[in-house]
Amino acid sequence: MSTPPIARLLGIMARLRDPKGGCPWDLAQSHASIVPYTIEEAYEVAEAVESGDPEELRDELGDLLFQVVFQARIAEEAGTFAFDDVATAIADKMVRRHPHIFGEVRGLDQAAVNAQWAAIKAQERAEKERAAKGRPAPEGTLAGVPLALPALVRAEKISRKAASVGFDWPDAAEVIAKVREETDEVAQALAGEGPEAVAEEIGDLLFSVANLARHAGVDPEEALRRANLKFQRRFSAMEEEVTKDGRTLPEAGLAAMEAAWVAVKRRER
Repeated sequence: MSTPPIARLLGIMARLRDPKGGCPWDLAQSHASIVPYTIEEAYEVAEAVESGDPEELRDELGDLLFQVVFQARIAEEAGTFAFDDVATAIADKMVRRHPHIFGEVRGLDQAAVNAQWAAIKAQERAEKERAAKGRPAPEGTLAGVPLALPALVRAEKISRKAASVGFDWPDAAEVIAKVREETDEVAQALAGEGPEAVAEEIGDLLFSVANLARHAGVDPEEALRRANLKFQRRFSAMEEEVTKDGRTLPEAGLAAMEAAWVAVKRRER
């Protein structure tokens, strides 16, 4: 009988971390040192989804799974937990947070499911704080949003938590007004204030835009990622057009670049 794929992967990870004959690079890693790779792999999964290529998505999901296996192996060596504990914990959590599927609750609409999910998470957080045995724990409505999240993602999450207790604009139109207000304040700062004031006002503007995305039902991180890809695609096409006669972009000048940019946008439409 062949070895189940997850068991094979766990075995490979154990071999890589074997002090006698393992890979020197893998042996040198810690929970903290591989975090950047974990984050990078998560973004590459998102990019694979955007590409629509199922084989690429399969490969990137494998890379991300390997990061989970890696972290679990380091923990197992330290005697704290193992991969099976990770899988058991998430399975238990999903069953606990879906009583309308695995329990007696039935007939909930999406709004009720969302409210139930939030209530269960709040209860879990309270239980975790009680179990902290005197360790300082985050408190208040905005507790539990990790500082390590990308700033745009964190802005959306903390504003959503604030909105859950009624601290929010009534509709997207008023958020647009706030975005315009913040844009004016950025202009004022640029006109006569120092770099710290400019940075603060731009931060306020970005936070307002994240709120606008939330009101519009748009993931701001995903929207910006797509905008980045669109700009990169259009810029590459513009560059190819402008430099096809041997000139560099600086030699061609801004006017030629703008004309080619407009042509690229027209072709895309």
